[in-house]
Amino acid sequence: MRHTMPHLSLLLAALIAPAIASAANNANRDHYKWHDAQGNLHYADTLPPEAVMLGYDVVSPNGLIIKHVERAKTSEEIAADKREQDAKEEADARERADRQLLAAYPTEDDLKRNQRDKLRLLEQQITAAQTSLQGQEQALASLLHLTADAENNHEQLPEAQAKQLAAQRKQVDDQRLIVQIRERKRDDAIARFALETERYRELKTRLAEQK
Repeated sequence: MRHTMPHLSLLLAALIAPAIASAANNANRDHYKWHDAQGNLHYADTLPPEAVMLGYDVVSPNGLIIKHVERAKTSEEIAADKREQDAKEEADARERADRQLLAAYPTEDDLKRNQRDKLRLLEQQITAAQTSLQGQEQALASLLHLTADAENNHEQLPEAQAKQLAAQRKQVDDQRLIVQIRERKRDDAIARFALETERYRELKTRLAEQK
């Protein structure tokens, strides 16, 4: 019997120790509390899906609220937040642009001068593209003339000349597209400058009224 008691004591200690350790761990762990859809208060050691959906508090072992986590937002709420954020960013960008506009051009004459300089550069680019187009068209006309002569003489156009003709036609088409793009860029600039001038006048009027 004297030999059995130590063994029983060791066995009991081995069984009780994990339970004590588990209780100690639970006592030191954070807990969660939340109210369900009916308003009933719940506590738990683990976070159930319901608490995530409805919002919950993380509670320390001493019963203090460590932090509050809001409920999960619906897709409609997320979309509304996105629209609100986009609108704020747009407004902030507009405000920065307004400040830069006023800082860059003390007077409307300064603004107009800058716009004229930019338009002049765009017109020069259009003129250069048109001049290049004219040269390409003249080269194409020469090749077409040779082609017409061959057709009139019922001769087959040489393969090299046919390839040259196709390449020249492509160059003309590409150059015409460049001219169109630059003309469109100029037209867009004119429209943008008109809006810029209108905005500048609004800002100047607002500043004058504030003073």
